[in-house]
Amino acid sequence: MQWLFLLLPIAAASGWLLAWRGGSRRRTEGSCCSGDPVFFRGLNYLLNEQPDKAIDVFLKLAEVDGETAETHLALGALFQRRGEVDRAIRIHQNLVARENLSNAQRGYALYELGRDYMLAGLFDRAESLFLELVEQGLQDRRALRSLIEIYQAEKDWRRCLETADQLRRRSDRPMQTEIAHYHCELADEYLRHARRDEARAHLLDAQAVDPNCIRATMIQAQMEMDGGDPNSALMLYRHLARRGPDYLPAMLPALLHCCERLNRQGVAKELGDLFAAHPSPPLMLELSRAIEREHGPKAALDFLNDYLGTHADLVGTERLLELRLSRFPEQAAEGDAQLLEVISHLVAARPSYRCDQCGFEARALHWQCPSCKHWGSIKAVAAQLLTPPGGLAQSLTAGVGG
Repeated sequence: MQWLFLLLPIAAASGWLLAWRGGSRRRTEGSCCSGDPVFFRGLNYLLNEQPDKAIDVFLKLAEVDGETAETHLALGALFQRRGEVDRAIRIHQNLVARENLSNAQRGYALYELGRDYMLAGLFDRAESLFLELVEQGLQDRRALRSLIEIYQAEKDWRRCLETADQLRRRSDRPMQTEIAHYHCELADEYLRHARRDEARAHLLDAQAVDPNCIRATMIQAQMEMDGGDPNSALMLYRHLARRGPDYLPAMLPALLHCCERLNRQGVAKELGDLFAAHPSPPLMLELSRAIEREHGPKAALDFLNDYLGTHADLVGTERLLELRLSRFPEQAAEGDAQLLEVISHLVAARPSYRCDQCGFEARALHWQCPSCKHWGSIKAVAAQLLTPPGGLAQSLTAGVGG
């Protein structure tokens, strides 16, 4: 039954082809019409899950009828989608070897054969085919996108830059985000080898291509910290907090380190200003810890009580219960330990980041989505900062911080 649904596109294309051929006044000997039983025998092999026999039938049919190329391309795409790459390669190689294909059909067959090689992990063969297509101007934009996929998989960021620039010039597709991230990848590589000047040059290129590139500014801030200039780094982090609150959780550890380098007793003030402008559970958590360090556990509990009075947040509830059980056990309510265990389990199961293109969820930030391969699409999950029912807030904070 699965084969039946997958073969619908092939059946539709074949029906159209046979109808069109049937309307012709003259039918050459050995045409597809005289071979109709052969064609449907091939379909029968597919339905009976005998794909190799089906391929043999279709390839013999293709040898005598050039107009079945579209059907064979559809068949190759079917095997490709099913992950049967060897069979897809066999179909597409046979088509490419034929001399009676149009340029458009040959370009499409070469492109699909390149995709087969990519799926099989034969990147060198795939790259050669895609470069040939670009040179010939056949399926060139699709070939360029596939070349970018290969170079990304190989982490060849220079080739990514070159190919992205070609694609940008041949199409209307905006490439600023991708190009900026390729520059950032190169900057990271140079920093790993302590080549700061080259890294800084690529960061400037990234910001020139995409002025909204958050990643380039984050790398720049880290460079200022590593270079012994926490004041400049802090200014950049403040700028980032205003421009990209979606990335604030990712930059929090570096921001905290920067604040501590400048003034260990001023961390709560710095975080408090950020929290007032961009409230979020990760920032609330670090702020409560800073308040506890600088002003004591009672002040931290007061802050959490106020926070939970206006925000229905599991992270805040978890933090309050931890603080109450560890610092004020005499005030802990019966069942608090069990409640904390349940809430901790729920918090641990929640994703911290989500791709706004495909919905991929992760616990850590990825600059490129592992699922859909978009750049800069993964952001911190927006907190649902809702006002909780009064009874819930009162029960959580009862007897504490009053």
